Amino acid sequence: MTIFSKIIAGEIPSYKIAEDDQFFAFLDIFPLVEGHVLVIPKLEVDKFFDVPDEYLSRMLVFAKPIAKAIEKSFPCNRVGLSVVGLEVPHAHLHLVPINGIDDLNFTRGKLKLSPEQLKAAQEKIVGELTS
Repeated sequence: MTIFSKIIAGEIPSYKIAEDDQFFAFLDIFPLVEGHVLVIPKLEVDKFFDVPDEYLSRMLVFAKPIAKAIEKSFPCNRVGLSVVGLEVPHAHLHLVPINGIDDLNFTRGKLKLSPEQLKAAQEKIVGELTS
């Protein structure tokens, strides 16, 4: 069981953004920038392009309102999308508020946000999703 499957099961706490029967979205606790969200299928599959086709197409539809909520919550030019998948063997999509290409540079240092900062980011995004 991957760490992401444990998050989905509620065994590990997370800053949940959205959930449905197939997907779960939550804040990256070591984000590239504030508002960085991970979208994962509930189906445990290692590689992104091994995810079944019906999940891949629905994943973007699930992610779209989250991306729009991130754009409204944080000053950015757009929400960047990245699939790296090396750090956890569970397919996942990164939604990152960006102002430039370097905001998607996964080799630079990650932010260390406080629980209060993460909770505030969660509340902003969830608030925009429900408005």
